[in-house]
Order: sequence, then C-alpha cells, then structure tokens
Amino acid sequence: MTDKFNLLSFTGKMKILHLSWFAFFITFVVWFNFAPLLQSVKESLGLTTAEVKTLLILNVAFTIPARVIIGMLTDKYGPRRVYSALLAICAIPCFVFAFADNFVQAAIARFALGLIGAGFVVGIRLVSEWFPHNELGTAEGIYGGWGNFGSAAAAFTLPTLAVMFGGEDGWRYAMTITGAMSLIFSYIFYINVTDTPKGATYFKPKNLGAMEVTSKGDFFLLLVMKLPMYGALALLAWKLSPTGIGMLSDSLVSGIYVLLSVLYLYEVQKTWTVNRHVFQAPVPEIHQYKFKQVAILNVLYFATFGSELAVVSMLPLFFSETFALTPVVAGMVASAYAFMNLMSRPGGGWISDKFGRKPTLLILTAGLAAGYFLMGQVDGSWPVWLAVAAAMACSFFVQSGEGAVFATVPLIKRRMTGQIAGMTGAYGNVGAVCYLTILSFVDYSTFFYVIAATAVIGFVTLLMMEEPSGQIAEINEDGSVTLIDVAKS
Repeated sequence: MTDKFNLLSFTGKMKILHLSWFAFFITFVVWFNFAPLLQSVKESLGLTTAEVKTLLILNVAFTIPARVIIGMLTDKYGPRRVYSALLAICAIPCFVFAFADNFVQAAIARFALGLIGAGFVVGIRLVSEWFPHNELGTAEGIYGGWGNFGSAAAAFTLPTLAVMFGGEDGWRYAMTITGAMSLIFSYIFYINVTDTPKGATYFKPKNLGAMEVTSKGDFFLLLVMKLPMYGALALLAWKLSPTGIGMLSDSLVSGIYVLLSVLYLYEVQKTWTVNRHVFQAPVPEIHQYKFKQVAILNVLYFATFGSELAVVSMLPLFFSETFALTPVVAGMVASAYAFMNLMSRPGGGWISDKFGRKPTLLILTAGLAAGYFLMGQVDGSWPVWLAVAAAMACSFFVQSGEGAVFATVPLIKRRMTGQIAGMTGAYGNVGAVCYLTILSFVDYSTFFYVIAATAVIGFVTLLMMEEPSGQIAEINEDGSVTLIDVAKS
C-alpha cells in the first residue's frame, strides 16, 4: 500500500478503488432506475398514483435490514465474493421488473431490488483493507461520492435510452440494460479484485449472528440502537395500511407488526448469545472498542444521507410548486443538489484525513443545520438562482458530512467494518423513511426545519465522540496480535 494516491492510475490500490466505486455506481443505477421512467411505467402497466407511491416505498424498504445482513456477510466471506454475488443476483429482479405485466409482479421485483441498495457497505470494507489511515477518508469519499452519482446518471440517461428504443416498451429495454450491466460487471469485479493486498490478513468476526460488543453498557446501547430500524419498517407498514395508501389490510399490517416484534426478540437473543461473555469477565483493554462511537455515527448518517434521500425525492416538486416551474425545468434545477456528490463527499473525506475526524464532523454538522435552516426560509419571493445556490450550499455540507462519517467507520474495529458500515448505512435509510413520513404531514419549511433540528441533535452527540487514535488490535488465526494504525502516533 506504499504506492501513491493517483486517480489516473489503474494499478494496485487505485485499481481496487476504481472497480469499487464503479460497482457501487452500478448498484445505484439499478436501484434508482425506476424514478426517471416512472411516468412510462405508470402508463404501460396502468398503475394508479397510489400504486406508484407504493413501488417507491417498496424500493427502499428491504434496504434497511439488507445493509445489516450484507455487512455481516462481507465481514465473514469477503467483499470480492459478496459484491460479485450481489451484482449478479440483483440482476434477476431487475429483469423481472423490466418485463412485469401487472402491479403485483412489479411490487415483488421492486421490493427485492432493495437488496442492491446494500452494495454500498461492501465497498466500505474493501477500500479500508487497501488504503492506509491517512488516505482512507479521501478513498472512501471517492468511493461513496462517485458511486452515489449513479442515481443522477440514471436520471439523465435512462429516459434518453427509452426514447431511443421507442414505443411504449422503451422503458423495458432501458431497465434491461441496467440489469445486464450489473450481471456483466459482477464477473469483471470477481476476476479483478482481491480482498486484501498480497500478504495482508483479512480479519473476520468471531461470530456471524450478531454484532460483538466489549462492555455491559455497550450491550444495552446496541439493543437500543436496533429499535429505530424496526421502527422504520413498522412505519413503512403503517404507510401501506388503510390509514396510509391502503395497499395492505389492517390484519396483514398487524401481522407485520407481530413479525417485527418477534424478529427483534430473536435478535436480542442472538446478541446475548454472542456477547454474554462480557457479563462474565471484562474484555482485555487491548481488544475493547466503544460502541458509542458507532451510535454517534448512526445518528449523523440519519441526518446526512437520510436527509439526502428524502430531499432528492421532494426537491423537484418543491421547486415546481414554489417557483411555478415546469416539471422538466424543476427536475434540472433540483439535480444541482445531487451533482454536488461528485466533489463534496470526497471533499469531506479529504478534510477528515487532513484535520481529524471529530473536528471535521463538528464543522460539517453545524453547516448542515445552518444549511437546512436556510432552506426553510426559501419561498416564492426568492430569485430562483439564489434558491438553487442555497440548495447547493446545503448539499455540500450534507454530502461532505457523509464522507466524513465513512472516513471514521473503518477506524473503529477492522474485523467488524462491514457490520458497522451496514448498521450506519441502514440508519441513512431509516432517516429517509422518517423524514418523508414527516413531509406527508407538514409544509416544506417545517420539513427543512425538522432536518435542521436533527442535525443539531447530531452535533450535541458528537461532543461525546472520541477522535480515533492509536491502533486497532486484531487477533490472527495463530493467536498472535496485529496492530493496525488508525491515526498518526
């Protein structure tokens, strides 16, 4: 890992970085291939507005548990195998959706496609294996920012592809192409990637069933931090109930609530099985990590990526209604928010590398709160250009904050990076569900103010965070200990 950080290189660690961000890019193209073709799909399948909204909800529902599960599998089986399998498997529901004839087929395929949204956490672990701590934030930022741009790329290219094929089935061909890309790249990724540099050890967790903790207090904090993920899934079920859009019956929704409760209790039991030893004897200090670091990063990603997903969904409509713009112009104007990902997320990671993880997160979180407060002030009296500038300034802090969060995640406990990334990533989706639910009850200004308030909460929790320092201790199979640098000594 001594070779230089050169973005124009395609050898060594830089080859891994480029293959990783492109894999992530493809997952986001596939995951978000529905929104830009929404109108064509609606007309072709004869869907109602309520059914279209249901498909949008189903598109993100499965991603919450999937990110946790994929994170565990990545730690256990390695990023190369897991990412390749994910890209290949998710091509199947993509093809199913492309050739769906009715709402039920489309709904099942869209729910299954939520799995591909978990691809992000795989690359976080892979990149952390290849880059030293002083380059890790920049590398993870490039991986996240350039990969995240797949949603914007889908929005710009898929409608054009659909028109090129023509006819009412043009959207089907466009979606089929995205599935083919995923399938082909799964093979390219598999034959070109290794989990670690030559000679390095890939550390695996002792248990796959639940996240490890190293103290009694952390055990209970972990159980508390699991609750919002189940709560978000319950909230999604409620939105599909007769009280919401009426897709599911009351009895079915009640069954979902019971199932989620049972699953949570099962997870409590698995967590106890994996961690009961901490109640019997203290974990040696060299092997301890503080779960509160993970909890704080979860809260920050709730406010950053959660708000990004929510705002990207509503911003075109916000500009259209506030400034009486046509849908096409409003979409183009709103895309400025997503475009910031190309530089902002890598920028947040780079700043973290240069000036420290905690100071960077404090500054960016404060900017996030101020940015959304400013967005809450926007109304029809503002010039459109000024409103766009405010949105872009806000998105800089949002996406730089995401980069800074995942510049910190791999520095907590190497062998559990996938699990930690999975949980933190899931909190981003939990945030999106919560924010979009709030939006259905309040006006746009209040919506932005609520996000600003959660950013303030994130800032307060950050004050309790400890700057990563020293080294992480990991045990080799022969019992020896490897020390991994996480900051300058």
